[in-house]
Amino acid sequence: MFMNKKKYEAFESKVWLSSPTMHGPELEYVKEAYETNWMSTVGKNINEVERMACEKIGCKYAVALSAGTAALHMAVKLAGVKPGDKVFCSDMTFDATVNPVVYEGGVPIFIDTEYDTWNMDPVALEKAFELYPDVKVVVIAHLYGTPGKVEKLKEICDRHHAVIIEDAAESMGATYKGVQTGTFGKFNAISFNGNKIITGSSGGMLLTDSEEAANKVRKWSTQARENAPWYQHEELGYNYRMSNVIAGVVRGQFPYLDEHIAQKKAIYERYKKGFEGLPVTMNPFDAEKSEPNFWLSCMIINTDAMCKQVRGEQEALYVAEAGKSCPTEILEAIASINAEGRPIWKPMHMQPIYRMNGFVTREGNGRAKTNAYISGGAVGEDGKPLDVGMDIFHRGLCLPSDNKMTVEQQERIIEVIRSCFE
Repeated sequence: MFMNKKKYEAFESKVWLSSPTMHGPELEYVKEAYETNWMSTVGKNINEVERMACEKIGCKYAVALSAGTAALHMAVKLAGVKPGDKVFCSDMTFDATVNPVVYEGGVPIFIDTEYDTWNMDPVALEKAFELYPDVKVVVIAHLYGTPGKVEKLKEICDRHHAVIIEDAAESMGATYKGVQTGTFGKFNAISFNGNKIITGSSGGMLLTDSEEAANKVRKWSTQARENAPWYQHEELGYNYRMSNVIAGVVRGQFPYLDEHIAQKKAIYERYKKGFEGLPVTMNPFDAEKSEPNFWLSCMIINTDAMCKQVRGEQEALYVAEAGKSCPTEILEAIASINAEGRPIWKPMHMQPIYRMNGFVTREGNGRAKTNAYISGGAVGEDGKPLDVGMDIFHRGLCLPSDNKMTVEQQERIIEVIRSCFE
């Protein structure tokens, strides 16, 4: 229940978390597909978006697919994951990062998060290789458009001869040491889902420097048809290729990627300035090594400024307290003025579907530590929670980050959030 005394008039039209921003050329390229009758999974738009992706991101090959999830599935298949194989995966992410491992019969082992970037913790990854030395595939996501500690993660994986699959679905356009995300793994995925930094309404891409891998995915994604005059199939295939219509939208969006990033960065900086004096911080990044795409602006409440909050599987309760707040209260407050925010991704090891899977923190087996944290707030030697992902989920939230949000609308959202701490 929203307990703040101060009330605000709701926006007439909803301020979204992150909605598509169209510019005009998208419709022209879709119209071109229509008028030339190239409506299926071949055509100029597909060829162009693959070329544009390679040019922008810096990879040698791009294969346009129906979704980022399809690209991740093809990456897992390329990496050779077989039934029963354990695969290390980012823990605090959307489940589309992880599900493709299960599609191939793999068993995800979740690696805890670190506070510096809210991404996979290199210390926990090193510990995971001690516990599971036979693992040969690691799926790494860049949360909310912020690159993880790529250099450290890559060094660990290389030393253990493990293949990296990079989930750059949220981080297209973000860089680490000047290099685009989507190039650090052997097989990588980006997304053009409707809420991403640029969109096709749907769609994604498999990115790689391997011509052989790209050709395999082109074949697998079109039902693995052999080069025969009839429909000949010698291996399992999928209907994963991007349509020329969707590619037309993506083609029209690509030139606006940098503009969208600049708009998202301005939103992040306005929130950061607007929250000065509050017991909160924005989602962090290493300014010396990385430049996020600022897809979503997020905030986390200081531990001592959290009011009591309890979350079940589908409901949340809190007790309002003067000078304190919690994600549930803030989300209800901004929803009352017709603005959309969301909780931080619930970590995969907390999801009912994956609760029996392994979970590794920087201090080792995370399952026992998670139970201790739930029951007694167990902390490590540094005084920080042993389960970092759970802690960020408990205290963090995603803010309205739509690049069509006006400055005035954002200022009102900031004002409402500030009122939650009164």
